[in-house]
Parts: sequence; C-alpha cells; structure tokens
Amino acid sequence: MTAAIELLSTPTRRRAPWAIVVVVAFLVVVAITVAVGGLLYPDAMRQDILASLLPAGSDGHLLGTDELGRDVWAMTVAGAASSIVGPVCVALGSMLFGIVLGTLAGYERGWLDFLIGRWTDLLLALPVLLAAIVVSGVLGGGYGVTVALLIVLFSPSDIRIVRAGVLEQTARPYIEAAQMLSLSRWRVMFRHILPNVSTLIITNVMLNTAFALVAFSSLSFLGVGVAPGTADWGRQLTDNRAIMFDNPAAVILPAVLIILVACAVNVFGDWLGERLSRTGAAA
Repeated sequence: MTAAIELLSTPTRRRAPWAIVVVVAFLVVVAITVAVGGLLYPDAMRQDILASLLPAGSDGHLLGTDELGRDVWAMTVAGAASSIVGPVCVALGSMLFGIVLGTLAGYERGWLDFLIGRWTDLLLALPVLLAAIVVSGVLGGGYGVTVALLIVLFSPSDIRIVRAGVLEQTARPYIEAAQMLSLSRWRVMFRHILPNVSTLIITNVMLNTAFALVAFSSLSFLGVGVAPGTADWGRQLTDNRAIMFDNPAAVILPAVLIILVACAVNVFGDWLGERLSRTGAAA
C-alpha cells in the first residue's frame, strides 16, 4: 500500500483521478477490516435463537440478525478475512507458478516449452468452477483444499502471460549481451528478464485477485469453499438466501461487498499497470 501511495504522489501527475482515490481509500478500509475484523467480533458466529430475525437497529444489532440469531454486521466484518485472504493467496500462488514455469518455457524453449504448453492447454480446457466442485467434493472440501485447487486452475493463464513477456524480452540486445558475458541461464532469467516483465505480473495478480474472489465466493455459496459455521461472505449468501425478504441486509450486504471489492481491485490493477508502464517508459 505504501508503493500505491507513492505512485499517487509522483510528480508526473499532481493529482490522481478522484475515482482512483476513492478506490484506494475503499481498499485500505477493506484491508484494515481483514486485519482487525476477527479481533473486533471474535464471537461473530455465536447463535441466539431467541434473537432470530431481528430487524436492523433492534436490540443493538446494526443490520439485524439471521434466523439463527447471528448478528449480520458482525458476521460481515469478521468474514472479510476469509473472503479476501483466500483469493489473494490464489492470485499470488498461481502467479508463482506462472513466474517459474512461464519464464522457463519462454527462455529455454524446446521440449520444456512443449511440455509446459501442453500442461497449460489441459488445464485451460477444464471449466474452473466445475473442476473445483468435483475435486473438492472428492477430497471433502475445506478452505485449504479450495485455495490449492484454485491456485492450480488459475495458473495456466499466468504461465502463458509470463511466457509471452519473456519471449518478447529474449529478443532484445541486453539479453544477447548478458549471454555473451557467459552469465548463467538462471541469472539471465530471474535477474535480468523477470524485472522487465514485472508490470505485467503485478497487473495480472490484481486481475486474478478479482477473479479468484468471485470464484471463491461462488464455491462457498455452493457449499464446497468453507466449512459450515465459518464467517465468510459467500457462505452468508447461501445461509441467508431463505430470509431474503425477512432481513434483506443479510444477503445484499455480502453480495454488494463481493462485487465492490472485485471491481475496486480490477480498477486499481488497471491504473497501477498504466502508471508503472509510464514510469518504466520515462526511465
């Protein structure tokens, strides 16, 4: 977040667009909520049948309660960590695969490129959500299983994107100069080529975070993402859809937050990529 603030204040543009300022402020609030939400509401999932389906503002419940008497606001705040951390881990983990395999495929070429290419083709042929549902059902589901599955299923696009960036860099004169100096392949790949595709990597991580948030919430909604009784936005949707007309906030709030966070991450990623590209071109 410090890097984002520095970019906002760079001299190339005195004032950031108001939309980006709003997006960054919103993401900062979300990040703080992820960090402290569980501490603020450690008993967010506590049930109180006698207080079920209370309206908003009743008996100290800001947004009312669900049919089990759980506070909707507390569940939403506490569920931010489960809803956000998983998708971020998916985006970072899949990009790690992309960096390693994409760089190797783009630089080494030959049989290694062929094998990695066929592996990505196989994974790209699989429908992500359907494959995740089937495998999660076989393995029993769970948070860790869902994260691991989505990392594998999201990695093919990262591998291809990094490979394309590496291929574009390998034809440049500085790579030929590095090879003439007899530098090791690993040093050329990860010390010289990789920093020059970092903008591509960062923007794709942001985009994947948005996609992973929607996918993770969808799996939780279908009952294979997180365990029952876990504070999670996707889980809230499936648990509270039956009380849509009794307490709309129990469904609308987590749904709106999923959409807003996904859109904010996507917008910020696009802006950050454009900003980094301009900075790199100016340098």
